[in-house]
Amino acid sequence: MTDYILGIDIGGTNTKYGLVDRKGNVVNEGAFATHAHEKIEIFLKELKKHVLPKLEGKSVKGVGIGAPNANYFDGTIKQAANIVWGDDVPLKKLIEDLLGLPAVLTNDANAAAMGEMKFGGAQGMKNFVVFTLGTGLGSGLVVDGKVVYGHSGFAGEIGHVSVNPDGRYCGCGRRGCLETYVSATGIKKTVFKMMADYTRPSVLRDVSYNAMSAEMITNAAKDHDYIAIKAFEYTGQIFGQKLADTVVHSSPEAIFLFGGLVNAGDYLMDPATYYMEKFMFKPFKKSVKLVPSSLMDRNAAVLGAAALGWEEIDKDKVIA
Repeated sequence: MTDYILGIDIGGTNTKYGLVDRKGNVVNEGAFATHAHEKIEIFLKELKKHVLPKLEGKSVKGVGIGAPNANYFDGTIKQAANIVWGDDVPLKKLIEDLLGLPAVLTNDANAAAMGEMKFGGAQGMKNFVVFTLGTGLGSGLVVDGKVVYGHSGFAGEIGHVSVNPDGRYCGCGRRGCLETYVSATGIKKTVFKMMADYTRPSVLRDVSYNAMSAEMITNAAKDHDYIAIKAFEYTGQIFGQKLADTVVHSSPEAIFLFGGLVNAGDYLMDPATYYMEKFMFKPFKKSVKLVPSSLMDRNAAVLGAAALGWEEIDKDKVIA
């Protein structure tokens, strides 16, 4: 009988799940509303209703969970901005008790890094970085074949390095964080900056802030919209500078980009690559590949969460 890990990706809006074997094949996939702004008991009830029937008749060895602000060391979600279940939610234990399976938990970007290493373009690599460019900006660092957690369990939060200490307000309470510029939310703000700075016509001028999406901006850029292209250039410039800094810290072989913004292709990749090389410390120039994740067209979030579970099993121990 094939062995599986149950991969669970918890987002602010939806939770995805699936059973993943050692080769990255996914079966019994599904999704449901996270109920992030209600009591956690509602989430657990939905999880049980959707997932338990999918486990019947399967050899499931454990559960891997990716979630915002999740701490690998103590199995809690700590003060997640978009999930208001409490300041310190013991999610690992709650899910173990609910499903009767051992579980392991980490933040969603670290899970993405695990997925890239086990099932994606980083197979065989020991040093790389993954950036998830969604509503915010997440990042996972792998050094010597291991995800970097640091002392507290929250190492690698590159989305909250400072671009400008007097810059845009961030949901974390600080100003000028990288994710306020390089994310779906950030590029929306940049578009409105560009529309104020330039008089050129744009299809985006007729779209309200709340109605605008990163997908709209991407489609406008592909239709040669000047404002959209300038927004991606500005985003890529800021991102490229911080990518150069990231290389100095960890000396990766490659940097993988995942998320909706990556669908812009060269409109984002070209300026990001140019400015990364421009600001790169000389010993590292031309030594790091900047590439889209190879899991973009797959259920990467579930694969990443499951990869975490398989990693724990491969350590020859019960999932911690």
